[in-house]
Amino acid sequence: MTVVYANDGRQALAAIERATPDIVVTDLRMPDMDGLELVESIRERTSIPVILMTAHGSEEIAAEALRRGAASYVPKAYLSTDLARTVAKVLRVAGALVGEAAFTGLTETEVRFVLENDISQIQPVIGHLKQEFSRMEICDAVGLLQLGMAFDEALSNAIHHGNLEVSSELREGGMEAYLREIERRRVTPPYAGRRVHVTARVSRTEGICVIRDEGKGFDPSKLPDPTDPSNLGKASGRGMLLIRTFMDEVRYNDTGNELTLVKRRFA
Repeated sequence: MTVVYANDGRQALAAIERATPDIVVTDLRMPDMDGLELVESIRERTSIPVILMTAHGSEEIAAEALRRGAASYVPKAYLSTDLARTVAKVLRVAGALVGEAAFTGLTETEVRFVLENDISQIQPVIGHLKQEFSRMEICDAVGLLQLGMAFDEALSNAIHHGNLEVSSELREGGMEAYLREIERRRVTPPYAGRRVHVTARVSRTEGICVIRDEGKGFDPSKLPDPTDPSNLGKASGRGMLLIRTFMDEVRYNDTGNELTLVKRRFA
């Protein structure tokens, strides 16, 4: 892997012009052109995924960066544990293949998947979903990437928090204990026998994806507000922020084991 450094946003844009990178990781505060302006400038020119690094107190700007085109963000307090993982996830989602566009007479499609508790099954599902949304021209290239990020977070949550019932609070102390508990429960009854069910219906006007796990569920009314500044800097709150920012409508059923995501055509 080759890493190219730039001192500010304008230098970064010049470097991108010389050689298109696979991904851009940017600080928020830089001279001349800050990270938020860089996110906007990159989206105007390309569909290169951008990850923003944020310091304490700039969490609300991170949410704004997502709305303007960033693929994800990492608080600086979690750079050592989360940056490499986030880069890998964004590249994985960006690399989920999108097939050729279908003929213009196609007006609606519906697909169904059943996933085991294995995150390696997520990428091909995301690739297929991106293809369906692309064929119906629901969003542009950056929108497809953000759509994929939302699906990745939702499917990961359904597996880890839904079926395996692993608490996201374990991540606050580092990823090692969190990942160890996931692997333990993947082979332990009753968690091991549970599945994630995905149904997606995509038309020329909108796409609706329903993700249901077989876990005990939770009370959706007690879900922390991901846009609250006190939650934005937590390791456990970023996934839901990405989902709510990148989708036009997000709703749970009463028992909390089914999530409906809606994306409208260029909303």
